[in-house]
Amino acid sequence: MPASAERYLEVQRSEEFAQLRHRLRRFIFPTTIAFIVWYALYVLLSAYARDFMSIKVIGNINVALIFGVLQFISTFAIAWVYARYAAKELDPRADAIYQELESTPSATSSASSADGGAN
Repeated sequence: MPASAERYLEVQRSEEFAQLRHRLRRFIFPTTIAFIVWYALYVLLSAYARDFMSIKVIGNINVALIFGVLQFISTFAIAWVYARYAAKELDPRADAIYQELESTPSATSSASSADGGAN
């Protein structure tokens, strides 16, 4: 039997769910800020430090091209690190909360089953 809305609210208020949200935010916020700063640096350097960005490193490959490629690499790296973090830290906790939600009857459904389901 699916959990009731009240049971979902109970879970949302639980310490386990708060810890899950904390762990998610502990990863997401610093990573997002770091990536935005890294991207803004790339954009600002491209706009205002053209001499630096046009320095040739190898052949026709300049600093701007390397930074642009590093934007893609950092995006994939963040996704990979997040997937590993989620599998290790978030998914087991979320699964435990889900299992508890599905296996534990809510207080309101227990009360209504105790009185025969009469309202």
